[in-house]
Amino acid sequence: MVDYSEGSGKQYHTGVGRGDVGRYVIMPGDPKRCEKIAAFLDEPKFVADNREYVTYTGKLDGIKVSVTSTGIGGPSAAIALQELTACGADTFLRVGTCGGMQDDVLGGDIVIANGAVRMEGTSKEYAPIEYPAVADINVINAMMTSAEKLKLKYHVGVVQSKDSFFGQHEPELMPVGYELQNKWDAWIKMGCLASEMETAALLIAGSYLRVRVGACFLVLANQERAKKGLSNVQVHDTKTAIETAVGAVRELIKKDNIKKTINR
Repeated sequence: MVDYSEGSGKQYHTGVGRGDVGRYVIMPGDPKRCEKIAAFLDEPKFVADNREYVTYTGKLDGIKVSVTSTGIGGPSAAIALQELTACGADTFLRVGTCGGMQDDVLGGDIVIANGAVRMEGTSKEYAPIEYPAVADINVINAMMTSAEKLKLKYHVGVVQSKDSFFGQHEPELMPVGYELQNKWDAWIKMGCLASEMETAALLIAGSYLRVRVGACFLVLANQERAKKGLSNVQVHDTKTAIETAVGAVRELIKKDNIKKTINR
């Protein structure tokens, strides 16, 4: 591939290079959340800011850990994952927001994805649609343990990843609204927990790159509850989701260190 960074040693989109990031990376969508997440790290340092990608690196339990934003949607998320992998990272924890789809998934709850519906375009340029978007079991378990230690209400299951925010919320206005609404009903009947925009692309790209990927979310609200006239509390503070991800990194560091000792 052409070296678009012209020999700088930095990745073209994220602006990071070898040695700039840790093995573990927490990945919010919003660049403005990076500084907030980095505050949970020891000795956090600003690394790079290019396009939608902001990166900080610090330490947790003495191990280098980074935070890199991905922007909105699968294309930019997959670029971040691929460039960070090229710089030595191998464990990625997406932390973001989602909209609940099942009646018991309430605003303020945490959703941990064990897989994702590939209703987006990016993953199709990595793998045929028949290949499932599945999260790494070690990351799932670490997120569950973290949420339990924090005494948070959480759900584990499949999330829907899509490309159009307004296609979800105003499908009747779209020329293909008939298809969007029919599929939305199918996902609900299949038990899909929540809807978001990046996870399927990250899971598929991660499978291809042989890296560990998982995702946890704050539920902002639930449009299905609103449709049924049920209470629909809105929660916008992502602190609990961030704490879940940070705690999960600590769990992974602990287990990876034990595994390293056993394998010596």
